[in-house]
Amino acid sequence: MNTEYNMKQIAAERAAGYVQSGMKVGLGTGSTAYYAILKIGEMVRAGLDIQAVATSRASEELAVQQGIPFTPVRDIDRLDLTIDGADELDGMLRLIKGGGGALLREKMTAYRSDKLIIIADETKEVPVLGAFPLPVEIIPFAYEWTVQSLKELGCSVQIRRDREGAVYETDNGNYIADCSFGRISEPEELAARLTGIPGVVEHGLFLGMADQAIIGCRDGSVRIIGADSASE
Repeated sequence: MNTEYNMKQIAAERAAGYVQSGMKVGLGTGSTAYYAILKIGEMVRAGLDIQAVATSRASEELAVQQGIPFTPVRDIDRLDLTIDGADELDGMLRLIKGGGGALLREKMTAYRSDKLIIIADETKEVPVLGAFPLPVEIIPFAYEWTVQSLKELGCSVQIRRDREGAVYETDNGNYIADCSFGRISEPEELAARLTGIPGVVEHGLFLGMADQAIIGCRDGSVRIIGADSASE
């Protein structure tokens, strides 16, 4: 296991410590959330009693393998806590998410959560968002028009493809346009402009949603941004 993955695991396992019996928990998607699901599964097998929902089919399959009990979304009004990763985050807990292709379900889950904890390794923390291409979920119909509208915002656009070279489809049957803006100095303004484009289902800017970030560092320490900020 390389150093980066150790950092992810350190952050994920620290976040799992916030999960308590009786909670309704959202499980995120991606390489860091993977470790959180493994740890929560271990806790469930040791007696933790929770209800869970997942932000992607992949996370749900992993959680089922770990013995984590699921409740249909229709039977849960709100979640106590969601633990998820991020592709980038700044000091104001503004995020870029969607590298794992689950940004719509992730945002819906975060919106219905009383607390959103972001877990990441220290390489994901940046002074200004934008080095990571911003994922934007778009509908397949006339996607070329949507791509053109996105380019008019001043970015280059690549339609995401899978490992076989086919157009990648989200769990919702949509496409993802990865938009390279460079520095996103005004993410709130960009978010509003993206939302106004017909054909855009959702974008990967998560603004004002995260309550706390737990950052795993190369030296094995954990740094917390937001509530209960600390280093150890």
